[in-house]
Amino acid sequence: MMSLRVKFLLFVVVIHAVLVALAAQLRTTNAVLFIATELLLLGSLVLSAQLYRGFVRPLQLIAAGTAAMQARDFTLKFVPVGQREMDQLIGVYNSMIDALRRERVSQHEKSILLERLIEASPAGILVLDFEGNVEQANAAAVRFVGQPQGPWLGQPLGALPGPWGPALGALAEGQPRALRLSGLQAYRAHAAHFLDRGFTRRFVVLEELTQELIKQEKQAYEQLIRLMSHEINNSIGAINSILGSFRHYAPQLAPADRPDFTEALDVSIARNTQLASFIADFARLVRLPAPQLAPTDVHALLRNLGRLLGPQSAERRVAWHWELGAAPLIIEADAPQLEQALLNVAKNALEAIGEGGNIWVRTTDNPFIVSIENDGARLTAEVRERLFTAFFSTKRGGQGIGLTLVRDVLLAHGFAFGLASGPGGRTAFTIGLP
Repeated sequence: MMSLRVKFLLFVVVIHAVLVALAAQLRTTNAVLFIATELLLLGSLVLSAQLYRGFVRPLQLIAAGTAAMQARDFTLKFVPVGQREMDQLIGVYNSMIDALRRERVSQHEKSILLERLIEASPAGILVLDFEGNVEQANAAAVRFVGQPQGPWLGQPLGALPGPWGPALGALAEGQPRALRLSGLQAYRAHAAHFLDRGFTRRFVVLEELTQELIKQEKQAYEQLIRLMSHEINNSIGAINSILGSFRHYAPQLAPADRPDFTEALDVSIARNTQLASFIADFARLVRLPAPQLAPTDVHALLRNLGRLLGPQSAERRVAWHWELGAAPLIIEADAPQLEQALLNVAKNALEAIGEGGNIWVRTTDNPFIVSIENDGARLTAEVRERLFTAFFSTKRGGQGIGLTLVRDVLLAHGFAFGLASGPGGRTAFTIGLP
């Protein structure tokens, strides 16, 4: 298909060919008309050349501007040439290019700002591609997942490692969901979408609620325990005082009734004392002081635990396996609090085994890690979600404050920790630096 320029040139050639033929006819018959025809031909050539330049220049401008826009080069502008129509076209083009450049710069700045905000956000953000696979994950999301993003980037949400896959794979858009994956860390996951080049793309926001939930939980049970402690201790003190006074009436009873009377008093006083001790355990959980940090040998604390639990372990036929370095493992910690936390962890491991089993105690210096592992019963998903919840216990008659105390002590020290069953069937409690 011929372009406009070719058509114009063809038209000019045909017209001037006709004029040349007419001039040739008039050269021998009419000299005056021949000269007039030659002048007309000359003027037509000059006019055609001017029209060609005026016609081709806008086409060149349009072609150059189109090529620049196709190349996304919004810096190319044209200078006015002093021709009204051309200057109008140049002005429109320059205005359009300025607007496109400003819009492009604005979009680029917004894109950079958005990327920086996403990367710096304390909330985890997973951006999915058009097929629903994870295309981008910010630093917080990688930290929440707990594994480098290389293996799972480009995979669907359901393929995320650990418990994240099943939890996020079934996440519906517009229906926020609370996730408690390890009994300690709590998150809220929310799925939404945005439009990218006319296509719908999803993203998932993960908000960590661990500290906020722990704070609210502690406020709630602190008030409850204080109220219980106040009321029960006041009542127990008065009741034990009255029961102690009843001992003076024992000589007034018949000799055959005195032993039963005295035994009933002793049992009642002992039961009240046990109840006071039970409440005191909860009160100590509430009044846990801030740790007083000092150089502490973790190996010495662990060996003390082994000696303390030795008789009970021998009775249950539980073998301890120690993998500790010969040198002391010194850290900054509150020794009594850390020892109590390690004692609770070790007792839980011992009780999880029951009769006949093994406990492995391992430490590393760089990085600092303490691991207490047992081959007892594995943790179920339901138990794992509630491990560090106050007053939750899987033991008959358990108070549910052992792991809560461990949690509070380790959080106050700034340690990272977790309790999970591994693929080998063992369950390990690990403590390390964040």
